[in-house]
Amino acid sequence: MASPLTANFCHTVFSSDNAAGDTQPTLQVLSVKKINAPGAAGQDRYRIILSDGTYFIQSMLATQLNHHVDSGALDKNVIIKLTQFVTNTVQNRKLIIILQLDFVPWTGEKIGNPVNVETATSVPAPAPAAPASVTARPAASNAARPNRAPARSGSGFKSDMGPIFPIEGLSPYQNKWTIKARVVNRSDIKHWSNQRGEGKLFSVTLMDETGEIRATGFNEAVDNFYELLQEGKVFFISRARINIAKKQFNNVNNEYEIAFENNTEIEPCDDESVPQIKYAFKRIDELADVEKDAITDVIGVVKEVHELGSVTSKATNKPFAKRDIMLVDQSGQSVRLTLWGKNAETFAANDEPVIAFKGVKVGDFGGRSLSMFSSATMMVNPDIPEAHQLRGWYDAEGRNKSFTAYTNQTAGVRGDAAPRPNEVKTIGQAKDEQLGMSDKTDYFTSQATIIFIKTETFSYPACANPQGCNKKVVEDGQGWWCEKCSQHYPAPIHRYILSTNVMDHTGSFWITAFNEQAESIMKISANDLMALRDSDDAAFQRHFTRATGQTLTFQMMAKQDSYNDQLRVRYQCRKALEIDYPADSAHLIQQINAMAL
Repeated sequence: MASPLTANFCHTVFSSDNAAGDTQPTLQVLSVKKINAPGAAGQDRYRIILSDGTYFIQSMLATQLNHHVDSGALDKNVIIKLTQFVTNTVQNRKLIIILQLDFVPWTGEKIGNPVNVETATSVPAPAPAAPASVTARPAASNAARPNRAPARSGSGFKSDMGPIFPIEGLSPYQNKWTIKARVVNRSDIKHWSNQRGEGKLFSVTLMDETGEIRATGFNEAVDNFYELLQEGKVFFISRARINIAKKQFNNVNNEYEIAFENNTEIEPCDDESVPQIKYAFKRIDELADVEKDAITDVIGVVKEVHELGSVTSKATNKPFAKRDIMLVDQSGQSVRLTLWGKNAETFAANDEPVIAFKGVKVGDFGGRSLSMFSSATMMVNPDIPEAHQLRGWYDAEGRNKSFTAYTNQTAGVRGDAAPRPNEVKTIGQAKDEQLGMSDKTDYFTSQATIIFIKTETFSYPACANPQGCNKKVVEDGQGWWCEKCSQHYPAPIHRYILSTNVMDHTGSFWITAFNEQAESIMKISANDLMALRDSDDAAFQRHFTRATGQTLTFQMMAKQDSYNDQLRVRYQCRKALEIDYPADSAHLIQQINAMAL
């Protein structure tokens, strides 16, 4: 039987800087190996060894094709046709990235005795013994360009920007690359100010036919690129840094993220072949089975639009605009979705439009609710099949239909009729749920044990104004000067800024406790403790020893912060309480009884 494999394909790919752009080679799988993702939140990757019957070469499977391995369809000795792929050079090794494939029927036998193409580069390629199943076409203009990629000429592309890579193929190991991607979401500019200075940042979500990735710019990058990167437009992007994604700030389905730098180049592209937003919609009645704080996509008809309101931020004490709308769909269920900030102020939808939302957060207020933060997107009356079906249904019958709203009794995966109890989250849950990653501050409660307290910087000298200024003061030779009060004081009043490490059985994190909260932990005022440090060091150290080892209930807030141009979460203690063991025991008994068959 003649070999169905594309002869000499591996040798051609490895020995040439060009790849056959429109070739769809037929190859045999020799092995499939899982490569664990870098981080718990990343997706697993699979390395595939491919053979053309004479040589074999390494390849990586795009994550959107992982289901072929999970189902067992992609396995040893299976023959596949690569209908879309790219070739990349990673650490001086030629690698194929499989983007799309078809299966070719085969008996399951191994074809030939292929050798590693990397050790056979000095051997000239043999003449094919039989005609290849696919006719190779002239080489494409770049080795890392996907086959069937549209031409780049006339689209603002500079020849020195590097080869075009698919987003799926990006990794920190590549130095020179270009992506062609559509901006599907752009955040507002965020400002921060701390002891190390001030700064600003923004982020965009980029997408091509292979996947999506988040990109972030700080300071100068905000000035250079924010106005350029308009939502819906396509751009060539190059000379940026690729990092491991920080999942506490990033809910995009990619294990890497892009950081714009001073020499980053971004050029507009007029190629409309780059796809629009990809959705994974949940029906509104399916939200009852979605975990609280999960990110999801929904589409619905806007049945009601409430008046613009505002809430006061607990972090900044500034008003923040909000607006509630009600969405409905064919399931007969309705859900409340909250818009925030500029989206709330500018929203106008009096004609009951269909709106598709991507990346909204699921809450359990009122049973089930949705919130649209800066990382989410919405598209009014999108030109997609789901929107057309929903529009037709609503105009035909849905407008006169009654809808069931979520309540505390109807929502929840447990299916009980009782209201959900206030849950105490473990430290691991707080991190896994990415609390603090959104624009708003997240609040939660944990029970943890204090394992370490910093003794060097446990307090700061505060203004002694009896009106309660509490601002930091500095000694200038004439006394202690308060900038806010414009007044000198003979001595400061020390206030706590306690940095503490706490842990439970799932992990640990550093928390900051300010004056009132820290006093409940230390059982002494910061002023008195400072006096002990200067007069009786042994007594001073005993207070820290006694405080260490306490197991307390901490009411926490998690907020996004920036340090050295890197985003992080800062955890602050709002209240530290003794554990109410009788109440906890009663709650455990209730849970145990609920589990009884």
